[in-house]
Amino acid sequence: MEIERKFLLNTIPTDLYDYPCHTIEQGYLCTNPVVRIRKEDDTYYLTYKGKGKMAREEYNLPLTAESYAHLREKIDGRLITKVRYLVPIHDDFTAEVDVFSSPQPGLHLAEVEFTSIEAANAFVPPEWFGEDVTEDGRYHNSFMSGLK
Repeated sequence: MEIERKFLLNTIPTDLYDYPCHTIEQGYLCTNPVVRIRKEDDTYYLTYKGKGKMAREEYNLPLTAESYAHLREKIDGRLITKVRYLVPIHDDFTAEVDVFSSPQPGLHLAEVEFTSIEAANAFVPPEWFGEDVTEDGRYHNSFMSGLK
């Protein structure tokens, strides 16, 4: 089960680029259900996501580079590329700050994952977070790829 909230940013931390990061590209094979392929640095996945916005089933299966390349040619919509920075925040949480290259260059989103729905609902975001867009489907990567 994936439980996460998603936020726009009021400000970008001045030291953002000092944090550990991953280079990500991903594409969608379908959106109902969501089936995604992802390359994260040199690791490859096929992901299934169930319905929902804040909480939903998620399963990641490993892929080889060859399998990923084969499936990449079959994606619908645009390939998403971004860098994900891992920024520690209060209460032992980590903000995964995505800086998009495509399809929306310059978009910055922060995601925070939780172990329970109660923890997600109780979370008080830091001041540099902006609007909570968890329930806004326009900020789902599958929508940004042009598939919804």
